Amino acid sequence: MTTFLSGGTGTPKLLAGAESVFDPAETTVVANTGDDVELGGLLVCPDVDTVLFEQGDLLDRELWWGIADDTTETHEELHDIAEAADLDGGPRYLPDEAQTAGRDIARWRRFSGVAEFMEIGDRDRAVHLTRTGLLDEGRSLTEVTRLLADAFDVPVDVVPMSDDPVASIVHTPESDDEYEDEMHFQEFWVAHRGGPEVDHVEFRGADDADAAPAALGAIEEGPVVVGPSNPVTSIGPMLAVEELREALERATVVAVSPFVEDEVFSGPAADLMEGVGFDPSTAGVAEAYPFADAFVLDEADDTDLDRPVVRTDTEMTDDADAERVSRAVADALEVV
Repeated sequence: MTTFLSGGTGTPKLLAGAESVFDPAETTVVANTGDDVELGGLLVCPDVDTVLFEQGDLLDRELWWGIADDTTETHEELHDIAEAADLDGGPRYLPDEAQTAGRDIARWRRFSGVAEFMEIGDRDRAVHLTRTGLLDEGRSLTEVTRLLADAFDVPVDVVPMSDDPVASIVHTPESDDEYEDEMHFQEFWVAHRGGPEVDHVEFRGADDADAAPAALGAIEEGPVVVGPSNPVTSIGPMLAVEELREALERATVVAVSPFVEDEVFSGPAADLMEGVGFDPSTAGVAEAYPFADAFVLDEADDTDLDRPVVRTDTEMTDDADAERVSRAVADALEVV
């Protein structure tokens, strides 16, 4: 069996071409849940859903978010109502006392649905309604994720990193008067497009969270592939859960760098890494992943690491690219 750690778009892009290299029936994907939010009472799990939609051939590959050709009538009506009622747009956090009340898995990340700040498609919303309803019936997030995977004929086993709440909270410097001193990652990235300066990132709840048994078991069985996801907010929440971090230290791990030396392929990884004290580069990724036994780097990346390296063109614009990188990952697993 092979286990992939996934967050953001990097690992899902890799998975898009991995099936000819790694048997889907023997593949488990452990998805980040640190950037989940409860929006208008519905639990939205972006990194879980990107894998489900990509593997279920539903994903909008232009955005790498949501369902292809989805409509947004409910989202648009929410904004029309808010404008007509003279209500401010989002993100609108629920009151502090509501952040830890009610459904435990949503704590510290509850937003009002008024003028929702994340665009949710109509079919996508049906997924969140189903997920939240099943959770309210008493199912775990792992059970719900597997039920959704079955519904979409997903060929790999997709499981969340934890059935407990872990919230990625971005803190800004005290000197920054433009933004609040702390915000959920989705506010940082979706609402503010990564604009705020990063002082540090907190994984709230991680100290008390247990690893999902399926996720822990998959890492222990391994080997493990860390895709080219954001090391801070895609992989960082998993490393913040002690059981998962310790399991990775014992496992055979190959990591794909999301950088070419000091140039990141996409997303806010560079700013976040610099903010938490890592050099925003492949060298910084290696420092952030001391448990990794080998790396896959771009052929233009001359970073000298203290671990085995396999090089290829790591840019992934289509499934053929992803298959090439997957073969490099397989080669790296052979040398560790």
